[in-house]
Amino acid sequence: MLDIMKATERSPQIVFIGLGKMGEAMARNVLRAGFSLRVWNRSRPALERLLAEGAEELESVASAADASVVIVMLPDLPQVEETLAPLLESWSGEASKTPLADAKTLVICSTVSPAAVRDFADRVSALSGAAVSLIDAPVSGGTEGAEQGSLSIMVGASPDAFERVLPVLQSMGKPHRLGEVGAGSLAKACNQVLVGLTTAALAEAVVVAERSGLDSRQLLEVLGGGLADSAVLRLVGPRIVGQDYEVRGAAQFMLKDLGFFLDAARSTDTDARLSSAARQRYQSLVDHGLGAQDLSVVRAEIEGNHGGEQA
Repeated sequence: MLDIMKATERSPQIVFIGLGKMGEAMARNVLRAGFSLRVWNRSRPALERLLAEGAEELESVASAADASVVIVMLPDLPQVEETLAPLLESWSGEASKTPLADAKTLVICSTVSPAAVRDFADRVSALSGAAVSLIDAPVSGGTEGAEQGSLSIMVGASPDAFERVLPVLQSMGKPHRLGEVGAGSLAKACNQVLVGLTTAALAEAVVVAERSGLDSRQLLEVLGGGLADSAVLRLVGPRIVGQDYEVRGAAQFMLKDLGFFLDAARSTDTDARLSSAARQRYQSLVDHGLGAQDLSVVRAEIEGNHGGEQA
């Protein structure tokens, strides 16, 4: 908390772009920590809620060029690049006239390809005359962690860039620098393969247990007292049992995340057949039109309930 208070005394200009379920909660915690915050989103409802709480509206993405820190929370890197195109043009224009006076940091909290984010970082640096440092800082903890400010934040950054944004990141959760740019995204891919496999395995276990006559709620309680306990069991398990598919995190995103992990596995010559099988399960889920529902909808895919409604 001391670091956050020191940062707010310096009043860095923060911009937050992308106010989905996670982004809105993350931006709210930045605001509550006392930072000066401008926000931008394609749709109005989340934006209006944050404006009512004291944030300012960013007039345009390009107008974020004067910010010290720009945080982005969008689904994937193509959306990030498309949305930030006006900002990159502004940074490029300023750098071509005169070097940017202050170091700026672009924080990508989206879950993206480790290789692609490294390439994007190089392009941002070149466009801005090395005045803008990109760091990748994907998060884990779901909407609950975002709301509570307890997210695990996996960071790939230079030591200097990490220190510049550390107080801001601390307002959203627990940041850990794992290496240079791309390291955070690789860690998130590892996180996602565990979440994706565990969720699918748990859904299979629940379906088998129920079809065998067991009470699946009692099963979760028993599993939670042993080695099978996990955050997935505690948070996603009840949604699987209750066939609650209201979206917290869309299942379709797991498909791309597992793809990132498998790319890393291939590049390191690693046998990742379990992850490959899990990706096939999520591919089938998306092919059957269930991808926009919550990750817990993998149960419906296992049961062959491709409408996704409660059985």
